[in-house]
Amino acid sequence: MTAGEPARWVRETERTLVSTKVLDLRSVRFRQPDGGPSKEFVVIHAPDWVNVVALTPGGNIVLVRQFRFGSDALSLEIPGGMIEEGEDPVAAGVRELEEETGYGGGKVSLIGSVRPNPAIQDNWCHFVLVDGAVPTGPMDWDEDEDIEVSMAPAAQVLGWARSGEITHSLSVAALMVFEGNRGV
Repeated sequence: MTAGEPARWVRETERTLVSTKVLDLRSVRFRQPDGGPSKEFVVIHAPDWVNVVALTPGGNIVLVRQFRFGSDALSLEIPGGMIEEGEDPVAAGVRELEEETGYGGGKVSLIGSVRPNPAIQDNWCHFVLVDGAVPTGPMDWDEDEDIEVSMAPAAQVLGWARSGEITHSLSVAALMVFEGNRGV
């Protein structure tokens, strides 16, 4: 192998190994572009996600604390969730914010997007800013959600993201993008 720009491998075939309500586990065969052998890789196919930085007129960020099954622990994070097929990421962010917290309104914009783990996942996570979020109505949680809504000054929340008090990596990433965009 020589140093230089890596080449894109050729995607050949794929098959679904396991299908669940939140992701599919797929076996995907790729071939090296230089005619080398083809190999199977495991890829997690998941819908795109959205995380929302909701900033109130008073400069607070709306937070949620909820039980997370993967970590078997409570997690402090910003609101977010799965984007429905065909749904615009900004519309999904507004929907998730309203469902989880009862907040909405304000100026809404897409501030960034990342690949959660491109080594094994094929989806995106989009970051939406709702600037001027206010209470707009009742919460509408999914049957598996039990959420505590709180808020804290933006500088404090950003400090929690940097110190490790907020451990949800996509919440941390969204908050760092927010901080970089705002010059906070």
